[in-house]
Amino acid sequence: MDRIFLERLHVDTRIGVYAHEHETLRPLLLDLELAWDTRSAAMSDRLADTLDYAAIANRLRKLGAACEVQLLETFAARCAEILQQEFGVTWLHLTVRKPAAVDQCEAVGISIERGMEPL
Repeated sequence: MDRIFLERLHVDTRIGVYAHEHETLRPLLLDLELAWDTRSAAMSDRLADTLDYAAIANRLRKLGAACEVQLLETFAARCAEILQQEFGVTWLHLTVRKPAAVDQCEAVGISIERGMEPL
């Protein structure tokens, strides 16, 4: 199975367990790896036959703008649900990074995998 990826997608959201973390939008960085059979798109050269990177990026940014959660785990799970339900992705690997969340640490984050890993 082929894999489509987006690296370091910048998503602004209000996220955190402390009240001050919800006062302003904070950036998250997302890395996505999505299983997709690209053979039809390769033959047709049509966007309709593959995953639309821009549509995925816009949808996840929209989620971030509307979402106010405490945990990265919750945000990551919601992203995965959208990718599977709205875009038909059967397997994905997602890493969410929250820069400068902990002193003297570049970023904290979570990586999740959903669906059956393709062969």
